Amino acid sequence: MSVKVLIPTPLQKFTKDQATIECSASNIQELIDALEANCPGIKARLCDEAGAPRRFLNFYVNSEDIRFLDNTATPLSDGDEVSIVPAVAGG
Repeated sequence: MSVKVLIPTPLQKFTKDQATIECSASNIQELIDALEANCPGIKARLCDEAGAPRRFLNFYVNSEDIRFLDNTATPLSDGDEVSIVPAVAGG
C-alpha cells in the first residue's frame, strides 16, 4: 500500500530535497522504518533513543493527530497522507 509522506523543509536534506515521499507501511512505526530505509539518518531526527516520536514533532494521518489515535500503532491505508509537522512555540 502506498502512503504519501509530507516532509518538513528542515528534514528534506535527508530526502534529497523532496517535499513528499511515497512509502509502503501498514502503521506509523513501519512508516518511520521505511523512511529510514529510503532516507538514511532521518529516523534519528524523527525518534528519540527509545524509538518514540520526538516531542517536538507532530505526526498527522489525513489531518488527524496520531496522539489522539493509536500513536505509532495508528494504521495506514492505501492513499493516506501523513504529515510530519515540527511543533512551533513562542510568545
